[in-house]
Amino acid sequence: MKDSFGRSIDYMRISITDRCNLRCRYCMPDGVECLARREILTLEEIEAVAICAARLGISRIKVTGGEPLVRRDCCQLVKMLKSIPGIEKVTITTNGVLLDRCLAPLLEAGIDGINISLDTLDPFLYKKITGFDCLGRVMETMELAAGQPVPVKINAVSIDFSSMDESGEPAAVSGSTGWKQMVDLTGRYPIDVRFIEMMPIGYGKQFKTMNHKDLLEEMYREYPGLEEDHRQHGYGPAVYYRIPGALGSVGLISAIHGKFCNDCNRIRLTSQGYLKTCLCYEDGTDLRAILREGMDMPEGEGHYRWPLKDCPDDEMLQKCLSYAMRQAIEHKPAAHCFERPGQITESHNMISIGG
Repeated sequence: MKDSFGRSIDYMRISITDRCNLRCRYCMPDGVECLARREILTLEEIEAVAICAARLGISRIKVTGGEPLVRRDCCQLVKMLKSIPGIEKVTITTNGVLLDRCLAPLLEAGIDGINISLDTLDPFLYKKITGFDCLGRVMETMELAAGQPVPVKINAVSIDFSSMDESGEPAAVSGSTGWKQMVDLTGRYPIDVRFIEMMPIGYGKQFKTMNHKDLLEEMYREYPGLEEDHRQHGYGPAVYYRIPGALGSVGLISAIHGKFCNDCNRIRLTSQGYLKTCLCYEDGTDLRAILREGMDMPEGEGHYRWPLKDCPDDEMLQKCLSYAMRQAIEHKPAAHCFERPGQITESHNMISIGG
C-alpha cells in the first residue's frame, strides 16, 4: 500500500528478540534488561502479522534482532514466512557468531539473503568493539556463506574504531584505514560490503558518524577506477560502487548525510509487537495488544509459548490487524529528523527497536 506521501511500502523489518550474544559499544555495551520471553511475539503471532502485511503489499521481510539466531526457532520462522503468499523475499541480519551451525538450516528454510554485521577485520579491535574474541569464527562462516547460492552482505557502521581508547569510546575521524580492509573483501569474495552511517539512537548518540561524502572521496583516491554500480543489489537505500575486477561491490547507506526519506519503503516490527513507521520517532501502533486482546497471561515464562487466540489467518484477527497497520502506515512521517537531535522522540535503544 501507499502512505500519505505516495510512497509504496513493501518492506518490513521484523525483530524477533531483544537478546544478543555480543556487547557492541554502540549498541548494548553493558547488556540490557531483556524482556521476559512471554513479552516477545510467538512464531504464530509473527506469522499473523506477516500474513496481514503481505495482503497490504509487503513483499520483502528482513529478520533481525537483537541477534536473531539466539532464538532457537529462528530458522523455523524463516520457513513459515517463506510460505506466506505474497512474500517474495526473506532475508536475515546476523552478527555471524552462530551462523556456522545455522547456515544449513537457513538455506533449507529458503533464506534469500544473509547480512553479516562486522565492523573491523582487526581481531584486537573486534574484541574491543564486541567484548568477545569471535572474529575468526565469523570470518570462517562468512567465507562458507559466500560460496552458497544466496547473496551475502557485510554491514559496517561508519565509525573510526582505530582510535578507540581503553574506555571503549571511539572517535569518528576521516582518514581511517579500517574501511580499506573491509572494501578489499570485495576483491576476494562475491559479497557486498556496505558502510552505514551511525544513527543517533540509544547508545549511538554518543558517537559521531563518519560523513560518507568524505569516505567516498577517500575511496576514489584509493581506487581511481571506482565506478558506480547501478545493478539491483536489494531493496534498501544503499548506493553501490564497484572496483574494476572485484567480485563484489561497496555500498553506502547514508541516512544522515544523504537523506533518502523520499524513497523510504519500510516499516519495522519490534520483538514485542510494536509497529514503527520511522526509526526517529516513537509513533506507531501496538499489534501485540490486538493479538492478545482478552487473553490471560500463561503461567510461567515458557519459551515463547503465548497461545494465539485465533489461527494466523482468522478473518476477524486479520481485519483488526489490517486496520491498525493501515492507520500506522497512513501516518508515516515524511522524514526523520536525525540532523535535529532535539526533535527525536525515540528514546529506546536499538536493541529494543530492532536492527
